[in-house]
Amino acid sequence: MSQFDVTIIGSGPGGYVSAIRCAQLGFKTAIIEKYSTLGGTCLNVGCIPSKALLASSHHYEELQHFANHGIEVAGDVKINLAKMIERKQAVVDQTSGGVKYLMDKNKVTVFEGVGSFESATSVKITKNDGSSEVIESKYIIIATGSKPSTLPFISIDKERVITSTEALKLPEVPKHLVIIGGGVIGIELGQVYLRLGAQVSVVEYLDRIIPGMDAALSKELTKVLKKQGMKFYTSHKVKEVTRSGETVTVKADDTKGNEVVLEGDYCLVAVGRRPYTEGLNADKAGVKMTERGQVEVNDHLQTSVSNIYAIGDVIRGAMLAHKAEEEGVLVAEYLAGQKPHIDYNLIPGVVYTWPEVAAVGKTEEQLKAEGVAYKAGSFPFKALGRARAGGDTDGFVKILADAKTDEVLGVHMIGARCADLIAEAVTAMEFRASAEDISRMSHAHPTFAEAVKEAALAATDNRSLHV
Repeated sequence: MSQFDVTIIGSGPGGYVSAIRCAQLGFKTAIIEKYSTLGGTCLNVGCIPSKALLASSHHYEELQHFANHGIEVAGDVKINLAKMIERKQAVVDQTSGGVKYLMDKNKVTVFEGVGSFESATSVKITKNDGSSEVIESKYIIIATGSKPSTLPFISIDKERVITSTEALKLPEVPKHLVIIGGGVIGIELGQVYLRLGAQVSVVEYLDRIIPGMDAALSKELTKVLKKQGMKFYTSHKVKEVTRSGETVTVKADDTKGNEVVLEGDYCLVAVGRRPYTEGLNADKAGVKMTERGQVEVNDHLQTSVSNIYAIGDVIRGAMLAHKAEEEGVLVAEYLAGQKPHIDYNLIPGVVYTWPEVAAVGKTEEQLKAEGVAYKAGSFPFKALGRARAGGDTDGFVKILADAKTDEVLGVHMIGARCADLIAEAVTAMEFRASAEDISRMSHAHPTFAEAVKEAALAATDNRSLHV
């Protein structure tokens, strides 16, 4: 029977990064993955393929506006969806292959099969051909991730009523794509097909899209997407989804009980994700679960069994790849006797639409609910030279700072390149910078990053220079 210091169940961003860090720290490490490719949901059917399609569809959309830049495109611009999907898959394959390379480089033993507990120190690996083997491990890390959620009355047929997984490989551009759920996944994939010519309708139970983010970001993104042609039905509760041939009918009621009926050729169910623990047999090891189906952990991400840990989507907190990575490193270093930490308030959130949406720290709504005295400063991208030069003038940067100390409490932005710009805010807040600190840092001109400086100036005695 093979024996290891650390065994990780699941090879998503949390799992494989944890495996690398464990190996770097001298642990004999194994990783178990049920699928034939490494990388989990993120690399195979999540972050990476969706960004590939967002990039391709963005290029197509930009091409429609090249004339504004004095570039004339001869003839009609056509979409080759099959080629687009093929390129997406090539990106996925290359990225997944890169993870396999990293496992080999760091001498991590990879097992293909379903990992399930036999005891607190032994894991059974059941392979696709039905054969199995059992390995022993001093420590075990659960990193099994999540799966798309649905509503109890919806039957996902993976043809016309689909999840995000099927939306990444559709055989055609939908005529009318009805999306249930106005969160990150639904909005991103909705914009992909909106750009490619689909009519897109979003039905959201709450009163706004991307409800977990600052309300100002939601309002601005809604305005921009409406301008692009996306339709929204917020504060609507879906009550029925039926399919007849190639037509899917979605019925929903607003808060007054008025019914809306939407008919489309595809319906994307994007109501969130749920922890995935099927087949894990956690009870055999004595691992406790929460009422929400998550693995219960303490502040060190240790489960109810002292040598078993859990990270990523399968535990509490935001379901984000980079959050899982940080947790994977934390567990590895904790096992090595180090004293790592994670400030969950400083885990940024990003929506990869165009304009991009990004945020870190507290929202205005949270600060008001907590009774925290704060000041706010905003700066619109339309007042930025670089934004006007590139034609990306939608959006703004907003900085929230403590009213007394001026410490930055939250940064919220929507606009071009915000997915990258948010790192400046994370860095500043990690070092507990004040709004004035950011406002006095030199930002290259002309850049999109100047909007962060200007927002900081606005939060510091309302002294923006360019608005």
